[in-house]
Amino acid sequence: MTTRDQHQHRGPHPSPDEGPHRSPNRGPDEGPDRSHHLPAGRTASGPYALDITPESAGWDRSSLRVLELAPGGVHTLVTGDSEWIVLPLSGACTVQTADADFELLGREGVFSSVTDFAYLPRDTRAQIASGAGGRFALAGAKCERRLPARYGPAPEVPVELRGAGNCSRQVNNFAAADTFVCDRLIAVEVLTPGGNWSSYPPHKHDEHHPGIESELEEIYYFEVEGGGLGYHRVSPSRADGTDVLAEVATGDAVLIPDGWHGPSIAPPGRTLYYLNVMAGPGEQREWLIRDHPDHRWIRDTWPDLPVDPRLPLYGPSPGPTPAPQDPEATR
Repeated sequence: MTTRDQHQHRGPHPSPDEGPHRSPNRGPDEGPDRSHHLPAGRTASGPYALDITPESAGWDRSSLRVLELAPGGVHTLVTGDSEWIVLPLSGACTVQTADADFELLGREGVFSSVTDFAYLPRDTRAQIASGAGGRFALAGAKCERRLPARYGPAPEVPVELRGAGNCSRQVNNFAAADTFVCDRLIAVEVLTPGGNWSSYPPHKHDEHHPGIESELEEIYYFEVEGGGLGYHRVSPSRADGTDVLAEVATGDAVLIPDGWHGPSIAPPGRTLYYLNVMAGPGEQREWLIRDHPDHRWIRDTWPDLPVDPRLPLYGPSPGPTPAPQDPEATR
């Protein structure tokens, strides 16, 4: 039985409809990705085009919602036992709580610029409003500490060029473990130029090994510039582990509770975007990965290769002068 013919079922039950952008040669029950690949619209709920909760994912902490607001639209978010980041995918918005007001300038789209964002603590009621309308990612994680609400300025988002040659990609580290303080949540954006591979070499973070590997649940949310399909692979790191080979399009998500994940492959001529949302049970909030032993050699080739000259696709964009952060959140 080939990899594409295998079917590992762990996680939420999918509907049989994959949408018009899927391969016509693949039936509703074929492929190993039926449990963890969520095509666009499958989890839509009310104002959310995407709604992934710990309960629906079958794990403990990580959440992701994509909120769509019409012009003049207003949405109330009750954070509950989770911390959240409001990240504009397209458009601008205001975020108001009882203690803080933020104006997010946003961006035209994920392929145009870095964006500013807002951090919302647990046990908070927030109102998100957009005069012109837009799409906003709500990245969340169940947490213990209640940190203060804060504004994340676009000019302060570290933009990293990772890899080399056709493994080159751009990482916007807006809420990486070492760039923005959260209790549990880790989130970054990755842009991969057409034809390149990212999330490569395949790596995992599903076990706790101090100083080597951290245990993290992860969500990938995808967009493809101009339409079309990319590909994403997750291979098992344990018996009966996660096994995914998915055609991914704008609005799709992949759940990764365990497994070697990568590559994410951008189609020629189309930039592939994904938003990574992670959280785990470890005492330290850290992103420590272990490369697949059969593929880690690829890193040794990078010093002899140039970074793809198409990168960076963009850098930090101008924005307002950031307000001082609460001392508790900057230690």
